[in-house]
Amino acid sequence: MQIATWNVNSIRTRLAHVTDWLSENPVDVLCLQETKVVDQDFPLESIKEAGYVANVSGQKSYNGVAILSRAPLEDVRAGFTPVVGGDNVGDLDDQKRVLTGVLDGVRIVNLYVPNGSSIGSDKYDYKLRWLGVLKTYLETLLAENESLLVCGDFNVALEDRDIHDPKGKETHIMASPQEREALQAVLAIGLKDAFRKFHEDGGHFSWWDYRAASFRRNRGWRIDHHYLSPLLYSRATNCTIDVAPREREKPSDHAPVIVEI
Repeated sequence: MQIATWNVNSIRTRLAHVTDWLSENPVDVLCLQETKVVDQDFPLESIKEAGYVANVSGQKSYNGVAILSRAPLEDVRAGFTPVVGGDNVGDLDDQKRVLTGVLDGVRIVNLYVPNGSSIGSDKYDYKLRWLGVLKTYLETLLAENESLLVCGDFNVALEDRDIHDPKGKETHIMASPQEREALQAVLAIGLKDAFRKFHEDGGHFSWWDYRAASFRRNRGWRIDHHYLSPLLYSRATNCTIDVAPREREKPSDHAPVIVEI
């Protein structure tokens, strides 16, 4: 099974990029983030023509997640609430950032983790609170199914080798100690980074700022991840970042990351 994750930064703007990529890379599942479209306007027909079924959870202009799969998913749930209950979630499901379903016995979770804006801001506090609920959410799903794959745009570079230049990381959003500690707490339930099973060195990135020729200079960050339960981690055979879509005209600022199980 091949599963990919890709923050497309607007599915309608990048639709041709997505369908072209699927034609060239017929993965079993493609998890999309930042789709930026309400559900009724998602380009379902184009995705169907590409050979995929789409499950979506979106909102106008912001956020939004979707899972495209060759075969229909089972037990699809959007948001935290169906898993952990509304009392534990509060306002966190107002933003469409969580979608999950099961394919061939594998529970796939697609996440778009909040960016956090700036350290100490209300959005930063929201991000830390969101990650706290994420831990409870994933603990519950892992108790239900030991085959758990969690992927998406995490907006956290977990280690210094995930940043082209980690100088000043303590005061930089996506790399502050509090964010890293919050994500480590999530992973402590038993999840491992699929990419690091196969690539120990630095210099591998999945996101490059549009500014300052960052992609051409490879001044990027690795913030798009696949985290696997022990059972799936033992079965993972490869994990790669495909930079080719980032080379296209008007690309997303992220590149797809593909894991093979």
